[in-house]
Amino acid sequence: MIHDDEAATDRALRDSLIHALGIDPGRVADFTDDTPLFGALPELDSMAVAGLLTDVEDRMGIVIEDDEVDGELLETFGSLKQFVLTKAAV
Repeated sequence: MIHDDEAATDRALRDSLIHALGIDPGRVADFTDDTPLFGALPELDSMAVAGLLTDVEDRMGIVIEDDEVDGELLETFGSLKQFVLTKAAV
């Protein structure tokens, strides 16, 4: 399990995006907290959300409940990172 520090979470989320969505690592390296995700990344469609979140759960050792998944969660890279940091701290 990765500890809940921001740098490790950032790396794990970037790895999840690369692995689960097949996004080029160079492209993911350029993501900032303001980078839009759902609706902006063609790779992240409704079918890919479950795969991405499962990969995040496995990497971070957390459980993401269905009722926690909403538009805000995947709005930006930063919103996803903040959610994971909060979940990992519980």
